[in-house]
Amino acid sequence: MVELNALGTLLCVEAVLPVMVEQNYGKIINISSVGGGISAFPSFKRSDGMSKAAVAFLSKQIVADYPRHRIDAFTICPGAVDTRMFRESTLDPLPAEERNAFVASLPMGRLTEPQEIADLILFLCSPQATICRGAVINASLGLGVRPGLISEKK
Repeated sequence: MVELNALGTLLCVEAVLPVMVEQNYGKIINISSVGGGISAFPSFKRSDGMSKAAVAFLSKQIVADYPRHRIDAFTICPGAVDTRMFRESTLDPLPAEERNAFVASLPMGRLTEPQEIADLILFLCSPQATICRGAVINASLGLGVRPGLISEKK
């Protein structure tokens, strides 16, 4: 997990950063997770959470290292996104009733749509996002501010 999530992201950033510094411009948008990047979740795999926290730190460190360059770095921390990977790892193993109850227990009672994350990325690529450089963005419909919600009884 650490090699894939943290080291892999670091190596990609290190590959493009010299060009961005030379041209005094660049946008780096890292994808982390609400688990680790924003909050700690009980029973969340420690290596996964730790590696996602490292990704969130990386974006802040880039901006700290280049405060006067026009290099923006952000980290998006999604929660439960309706992707094949999330369905296969989390939803599909559950019986239909438990699956429906899990989704209903999420903030807003739904999964995040991939297009919502894509729209956020598009915004971060715009000049208007520069004011937020270094931001770690909770894109979890609020799950990151109340991670226990999925285990609370209604």
